[in-house]
Amino acid sequence: MFNKFIHRPVLSIVISLIITFLGALAITKLPVTQFPSISPPKVNITAEYPGANGELMTKAVLIPLERAINGVPGMKY
Repeated sequence: MFNKFIHRPVLSIVISLIITFLGALAITKLPVTQFPSISPPKVNITAEYPGANGELMTKAVLIPLERAINGVPGMKY
């Protein structure tokens, strides 16, 4: 049986091309639901302001930082 493939390499090449074509066709027809859902990346932000109390930290650092982060286009909340 394997002698056919050795003596007729064209048959082997055609079968390989058919399998490759069908595999590529199957990948393009694969529904999107079959792909795993990838969660968006997370960002952790740490802010330090030595010598500042909570109120100053909120007004001087946290509020401007939050406004800057909320203005980023394409961000998922």
